[in-house]
Parts: sequence; structure tokens; C-alpha cells
Amino acid sequence: MSTASSRIEDFGRLAQSAFARLSDHEDLGLSFSGEEQNYVRFNQGHVRQATHVDQQRITLDFRRDDRRLVLGFDLSGSFSADQAQLAALIAHARAESQVLPKDPFVTPLKNHGEGHEAHPGTAPSVGTLSNAIFRASSTIDLAGLYAGGVQYRATANSKGTFRSFSSESFFLDHSIYTLNADGENKAVKGLYAGHVFEEDGLHAALAESCEKLPALNRKNRSLPRGSYRVFLAPQAVEALVGMLSWGAVSHGAFQRGECALEGLARGESSLSPLFSLKENFKLGLSPRFTATGAVSPEELLLIEEGQLRTLLIHERTAKEYGLTANGASSGEGLRSPEILTGDLDPADTLKRLGTGIYLGNLHYLNWSERKTARLTGMTRYACFWVEDGEIIAPIKDLRFDESLYRIFGSELEAVTRQSLRLPETDTYQERSLGGSQVPGMLIRDFRFTL
Repeated sequence: MSTASSRIEDFGRLAQSAFARLSDHEDLGLSFSGEEQNYVRFNQGHVRQATHVDQQRITLDFRRDDRRLVLGFDLSGSFSADQAQLAALIAHARAESQVLPKDPFVTPLKNHGEGHEAHPGTAPSVGTLSNAIFRASSTIDLAGLYAGGVQYRATANSKGTFRSFSSESFFLDHSIYTLNADGENKAVKGLYAGHVFEEDGLHAALAESCEKLPALNRKNRSLPRGSYRVFLAPQAVEALVGMLSWGAVSHGAFQRGECALEGLARGESSLSPLFSLKENFKLGLSPRFTATGAVSPEELLLIEEGQLRTLLIHERTAKEYGLTANGASSGEGLRSPEILTGDLDPADTLKRLGTGIYLGNLHYLNWSERKTARLTGMTRYACFWVEDGEIIAPIKDLRFDESLYRIFGSELEAVTRQSLRLPETDTYQERSLGGSQVPGMLIRDFRFTL
């Protein structure tokens, strides 16, 4: 039995013991999150820190007479100790719920059935990984973070729901540094990720990044603020898509007047016919079920050819506003977004760009005016000035201030016919699940302010 299967089975046993302790009018939902991962930090091709993490956590969602309490604890690995801790938290929740006010929008737990999804893989040992990185970086200045191993999620409730998801995968989030003609450190950022680690794949990913180093070695080009023709590489598009989860596709945010795409939701504005967005759980990046066990469609079309089809609706939002939930998580953010491709050949992107800016990465994004979907951010890594389809020089960092109604709307000229699958690389508290599949985009007019 695999690690994930064993841990999920133990969670099921704990859940059944907890449900047996419930009294009349009480319901309980349990969410399980765990990982067994190797984390390796390295620079100049050498391992600087290697850590193995094996952790699991359970979150309780206790319901009684329209009162709700959420508690959680880290599992110890001892079934009897964890069973006792779970029993103690149920008793605590039962007592505290007596003094809580009723929640008018709490939704009853339901039986969402059973389902199990597993994505097996082969991650390397720390020794194999270290040797591969050392061999691959003998002539380059390589730094970054590796995370690889098994991740699993499960949910169960006292109504009969039991669903699980597991994935064995890895990512190697890396940067290759060089010193340019101005004596400044410059870097190309890359990502090698998947379910089966292969040294040839690592070499190919690094070779692709190294192709940009000769251009980075040139003198910086300082550009004045203003509007430029721009090509957004998939990694830059990914950063923009991430902002959509900050309320832009949430029906709850729309009802509260906090939705960045309010005009689109009201039918007062539109995006480009070239822009279509969906949640695609077929990518295997994230479980379809939520913490309460509600199940999303395998594919949920949110924006089709520039027109809104639906916002994300959590069951609480549905109850509050008289809607039908569509399997969204409590935060009503994107979990497995995909932007549909277009007809621009990636080999022709510089030629189609002509004269303008190639943006490899963006960072420090935030809303500058939420009501008009305006956001601000900075260029980062591998961003170049291009003339007549040829890379001329790396640019000094620029700040932009733009609206998604222009980027994904009026100024969107073309979308590449190929897209890139980019898993999440956050490792706060635990390695994140999720990610996106996005193409590159050619933008006619993109505004820089500093």
C-alpha cells in the first residue's frame, strides 16, 4: 500500500471513530491534509539545505442547531493519541457551540458520495537529485528550490461523504544568474516540474533557460514610462491569472461590491473574443472536492470568448443569495484555471511582436483600482527590449499599471497555440496543490508608469 493510501485509510478510521461520538442534532465534517516531501535548497549548483517533511493535519467543522465551529490539530502519527485528541476537540466544540449565536447562512452537511483520485509518480531521492543538479550546473550559476514527494487531501462527514485525492510530483523552481555588461546581476527563471523526474528533462529545462543568457549579458536598456507593444510569456500570464482569485471571479465578492470584474458580471463590459477561461480539474493539479465534500464539474467554463458564463459560487454564497452552488471553495478562487489557446505559433512571437517588450515574468502584483480591474506590478527576470523581431537588450525594471479589461480585452491581439502547465510552487506551512495551464499573449498597448 502506498504512503498516501495508508494515510488516507488511517484518516477514514479516525473519522468513523469521531462520527460515533456525535449526539443528536450534531454533524461533523473532517478535512485531511498531508504531505511526505523532500525539500532541497541549492545555489551555485551545490546543496545548501535538505529537509524531509512528513506532516498531516485534520480540520474539524462542527455543526449543531445552525451553529458552526472550526478547529484543527496536527496529527502525531499515533492512532490512539490522535483519536483521543479528536475526541477532546469534539467535546470542546460541543461545549463552545452552546454559547455561539446561530449562523443564518450555515449550510447543512450533505452526503456527496465517495470518490478517490490518485496521480502516481516517481520523485528522485535527495542523493539522485543532488548529483543530477551538480552535473547539470557545472558551467552555470544555478540556484533554486526543489520540492518532491507525495501530497494528499481527503474529506469525510457524518452524512456519508468520503473523498480523497493524492499526487506524487515534484518541481524544481530555479534561477540561472549572470553578470551583464553593466556589472549587474541578471537572472533567468525557469521551472522543471512533473510526475516522473528524468535527468534528461532537467537538462532540457536548463538548456531552454540558458538560451536567454547571451541577451541578458548585454548592457541594460532604460525605457521611459509610456505605452509599449508587449508579449507576455506564459509565466507572466500566470501572474495575471493569479489576480483573478483575489475576488475577480467570486460571486460573493460581486454581491459585496468587491468584484474586480463587476462590469463583466453585469454585462456592461466584455473581454476579447480571444479570451476564454475555465476551471479544468482534468489537469490533475487539484482535487475537485471542497472541504465539505462538494464536487466541482470536471470542467467549468467561466468566460467564453470574452463573455461571462458564470462566477464561482460556494454553497454559503448560494444560500445567502438564493443561487445554485457550482462546487467552488470557500474563498471562491481559482483552483485549476486554464486559458484556452489561440493560433499564434510560439516560434513567431518575436516576429509578431516586432518592436516592443518581451515580458518573461511579473511580480509584486496588486490591485490599484479594483472597480476597474486595474492592477499594478513590476517586471522581473528575462524581460527584453525587442526591435524588428530581434532581442536587443535586457531592460531595467519597470512598473506597470493596467486594466484586465485592456490586457484580456481591447488590447489582446493574439494568443499562442500552445500553453504551459505551471504547478503551484508555494511552500508556506506545506507545499501547495493547484496550478494553471496558460498560453502566451501578444498585447497591442501596455502601459508602464515608472
